Amino acid sequence: MEERRSFTAEELAIAKSVDLTAVAASLGYTVKKIGRYHTLKEMDSIRIYNRTNWFRWSREHERGNNGGSQIDFLRVFAGMEVKDAVFWLLDFSGYRRDGDWDKKSANVYVEKKHSTEEKKKPFVLPARSKNNDCLYSYLTGDRALDRHTVDYFVSCGLIYEEKSHHNIVFKGNDVQGKTRFASMRGVFDRDGKAFKCDVAGNDKNYGFNIWYGNSDEVMVFEAAIDLMSYVEIRGDYETNKLALGMLSDAPLATFLEEHPKVRKISFCLDNDEPGRKAADALMEKYYGLDYEVENCPPPKPFKDYNQWLQEAKKCLIAATPKREMAR
Repeated sequence: MEERRSFTAEELAIAKSVDLTAVAASLGYTVKKIGRYHTLKEMDSIRIYNRTNWFRWSREHERGNNGGSQIDFLRVFAGMEVKDAVFWLLDFSGYRRDGDWDKKSANVYVEKKHSTEEKKKPFVLPARSKNNDCLYSYLTGDRALDRHTVDYFVSCGLIYEEKSHHNIVFKGNDVQGKTRFASMRGVFDRDGKAFKCDVAGNDKNYGFNIWYGNSDEVMVFEAAIDLMSYVEIRGDYETNKLALGMLSDAPLATFLEEHPKVRKISFCLDNDEPGRKAADALMEKYYGLDYEVENCPPPKPFKDYNQWLQEAKKCLIAATPKREMAR
């Protein structure tokens, strides 16, 4: 029998009827109900409506990654292709596929109601590439980081290039040095769109971080590359640093619990509206918890620390005499 290449209307309807809060929980997120909608502890800019569709207010102007159906949720947050997302949702609902579909191993989840319990996938770091060539090309080229800055984070074991697609893996370690979280970032952006995905089974209470035992301060960023950019701009190899990977403070709460010596928090969040709102809220929260807090966004008009670094490098190149550049 010839294999089908499209889904029936019934199959798509079933996929889009799956409880999205259960889907999010199965991926390791903590679902919270607020009034008429649900949100995620790890990403509080997410809104889940009617348990079937979602929207991300922190990226309200970004097409393709800021909302949609259950299929879009799996595409954005689990890195699935559309076809694989539909298969996943059908298996999740307990739907029995027709025999003419190519059978894949099913991660069957039969609970159809509002259960949020599922056996968590094991956390396994992606296999390493034989070298970090694509990682260096992207970070020193597209992101304008100096090679010595990238060398530092590679030598610390915090970033590496994965084997299958050459994505950059950013590791989040606990106080014992055990990797508890990892995210991936593509190096081949298409039409300005970047591939970003957390590694399945990770603990979102951790984030990309670097810890120095003598420091009583932590610098908090949204993204790992902004953290790396700050290190280069300021030459700061002494202060603790943490990238949330989102606007939720779950990784910060864990970091402070594991490092009780830290008493000052400097928030280096983005200069856009979500970043400013988050910084204000977090400063108020942690000031109330008796921490010394400081607001340290990049200077205007730069959105984040990496944009600041890139523009500074462009200005430096433009101001350098051609004879010096030719040497």
